[in-house]
Amino acid sequence: MTSTVKPLGHTVADESVGMSYLNQAPRRLVTIYLPLLVFVFVLLFPFYWMTITALKPNHELTNFSDFNPLWPDSPTLQHIRYLLFETSYPSWLLNTMLVSIGSTIISLVASILAAYAIERVRFAGSRWTGLAIFLAYLVPPSILFIPLAVLIFKFGIYDTKLALIFTYPTFLIPFCTWLLMGYFRSIPYELEECALVDGASRWQILTRIMLPLSIPGLISAGIFAFTLSWNEFIYALTFIQSSENKTVPVGVLTELVRGDVYEWGALMAGALLGSLPVVLLYSFFVDYYVSSMTGAVKE
Repeated sequence: MTSTVKPLGHTVADESVGMSYLNQAPRRLVTIYLPLLVFVFVLLFPFYWMTITALKPNHELTNFSDFNPLWPDSPTLQHIRYLLFETSYPSWLLNTMLVSIGSTIISLVASILAAYAIERVRFAGSRWTGLAIFLAYLVPPSILFIPLAVLIFKFGIYDTKLALIFTYPTFLIPFCTWLLMGYFRSIPYELEECALVDGASRWQILTRIMLPLSIPGLISAGIFAFTLSWNEFIYALTFIQSSENKTVPVGVLTELVRGDVYEWGALMAGALLGSLPVVLLYSFFVDYYVSSMTGAVKE
């Protein structure tokens, strides 16, 4: 048996290329720019379509043979004017804002306490409790609204904003708790142990250590809770009857569709204006949202 020994001065060529293949223009076009272009198109085209539909006069909405379907020939603001001044859309928008903010605050407070108790107090059965909370999030709302309707009638809050503020946390708290559990788990336990040694109480640890370090996670959970509340439809349709108390998703559908007549211009204007608050919310807190997805505190 013979073995080949390379001289000490021999240099082995490094054949690894890493990410250098992306430096070539054709590959960069196929692997980066084309997928990014498709993603941006799919993401932004619905907003573009809502905008041009809201700006088209009625005679251009369905006449694609004489008018360009992708651009309004005679832009008009009549649909937006009708939506804002001849319907209850401003009150729907205000109702949606109040309900979303109220239910988000309640859900975050309850979720913070639940997630901290499950992940940091370490009581018996905490893992199973966390699993049960996550499974509760998977229960369809179409099953829950029947028993919730009985409670709402008994409390006398049917057809009020309180009916939505108190029912939305039933699906927001499990989700926010599950999200914050993962974030609290990423914070080093040494910080909490040092605080306990120094004589800090659990409440002081939560308010002075955990919450300041968990701001990205709290913002992420708040954004998700606000978005789910803003777009919720089943509970708002079931528990609200009067037009002045409706939210945007229900009001736009029930008040702007009369039988088989669809007011497409006003519908698209309502959908576009109703999506702007959520878009602005994500744009302002995108840095915190990304940081919550990438981790919390380094060891």
